[in-house]
Amino acid sequence: MDNLVKLNIKGISYSQTQTGAYALILEEELGQRKLPIIIGSFEAQSIALALEKDIRTPRPLTHDLFVSIGRAFSFFVKGVFIHKLEDGVFYSNILFQDKDGNEEEIDSRTSDAIALAIRFDAPIYALESVMEKAGIHLEVQEKDEKSIASTIKEIEEEVARQEKRYDFSSKTKEELQREMKEAVKNEDYELAARLRDELDKR
Repeated sequence: MDNLVKLNIKGISYSQTQTGAYALILEEELGQRKLPIIIGSFEAQSIALALEKDIRTPRPLTHDLFVSIGRAFSFFVKGVFIHKLEDGVFYSNILFQDKDGNEEEIDSRTSDAIALAIRFDAPIYALESVMEKAGIHLEVQEKDEKSIASTIKEIEEEVARQEKRYDFSSKTKEELQREMKEAVKNEDYELAARLRDELDKR
């Protein structure tokens, strides 16, 4: 089996290439290579809030809820494994373990896997083949580094802009149906779900 490379989270920065997206930078623990992963603003917010231990949300986020379920039913995340990169998409598995030592590996979006790994204090690994394919030697200047708190503020502003995207009050039912088909075609499932909900309300 391919060798595993342990990764640590280096930081989150606004993506210069994709609007409304963020670059999550992972760095190998015993080396200089970094693995940049593009994630959405909602996922970036969840990861940033988990990293900033002093900030508490009024209500639990989805990943916080998952942790509460884990505690209630005595299971935890043992590790996260980024095992494939295909067409620019990273594929990951989460290894769960229950109180009796039973393990189950489950497919997950990489952003969700990392958000849970932080909350369960679980290690993050990538296969060496993934690092060879996507790992880069990225020099991060100190002046460009931002605190997690300032990153959270930026993300919250972006999330607010994203929420405005889901204001469908001025659209007709036909427009909503057309946009939902387009969203599914573009694999924008968050938008598709919002459009479906709006259609159901009508």
